[in-house]
Amino acid sequence: MSEDEHDEETINPRSEQDQTSQERSGEKEVIEKDTIPHFFPTYRIKRSFYPIPIILAVLCAGILAYFSILAGINIDGGYFSEAEGGALAGLLNGIIFTTMAVGSAFVMIYFVKKKGIGILKYVFGFSIGFITFFQTWFFAEIIMLVIFNLFPYTENLQLIYNISDYAILVPSIAVLSILLLYKYFTTEKIRVKNFIILYVSFLTGAILGVIMPLWTTLTILIGISLWDLFAVLYKKGPIKQMIDLASEDQEMDEDLREKIENGEVEYDTSKLEIGIGDLAFYSMLTSAALIITSNIIIMILVAIAIIIGTGITIQGLKRNKILPGLPISIFLGIATMLISWGIWIFLV
Repeated sequence: MSEDEHDEETINPRSEQDQTSQERSGEKEVIEKDTIPHFFPTYRIKRSFYPIPIILAVLCAGILAYFSILAGINIDGGYFSEAEGGALAGLLNGIIFTTMAVGSAFVMIYFVKKKGIGILKYVFGFSIGFITFFQTWFFAEIIMLVIFNLFPYTENLQLIYNISDYAILVPSIAVLSILLLYKYFTTEKIRVKNFIILYVSFLTGAILGVIMPLWTTLTILIGISLWDLFAVLYKKGPIKQMIDLASEDQEMDEDLREKIENGEVEYDTSKLEIGIGDLAFYSMLTSAALIITSNIIIMILVAIAIIIGTGITIQGLKRNKILPGLPISIFLGIATMLISWGIWIFLV
């Protein structure tokens, strides 16, 4: 049995003798959670290693953000310019982007109910292919621009840049996108899927952190975090409905529910699934912290706050099948960024 197959293996239910000895020893009974389909865009990892994907996503997104600073990229990615409208423009941008996310979620759950849960495989898959191509191209051009700027400008250098971009870079990225799309649809290996989820998440987080100005960034993160609360915790929330449909969730026995609420029984949290959106918005916040403050120390502090927030959320999973991964981590991260940035400005 391979290591990946071992990760997929489920624990056999305990025998009555095991449960009796467990009760005598004072240990809590642990129950398994329902599994969700392999094609769901989640990063699967053991609980003790949960900071690893967050650190990797934040680090990679931070590197891309740093290259954007070196290249002098200055894009106002909102629908309304903050340079002209200030905080109000940022608020409007955040509302628009959050509304789009809300609408997309309800559209997806509509099609899931009409076509079945399998439709999500194609929605997620082709979204991953689209994001991989255009966002990889975006940052590849930035990195190439930084490299070419090291040399004095000449017409020949510009020609080499254009050839490298359109004749080499674009076809290579297209092949990469097709390969990742193929692997997403066909592979059963956890490591391959985790790589795809991690890659897409830090690309998305980095590009949002680079192109969105301060107030738009804060409004999007707060809006999406509040939406995450509703989408996951409310029984009619789109994410909760998707998970329930995917895992063929049945109504929980009242006796078991009472035991969980009383702390007599808890869910198994030895293995976790971190959503691609969680990793993307963690990366967005840390990238934005670097871009906005131009201070790597603040970025590191924000990343630490996010990891702490995720740890707090994980503790709650012992009594809940699923919890929103954004609110605690994002609010801690935003508070850390603003406070540390304010202290830095005051000291300097």
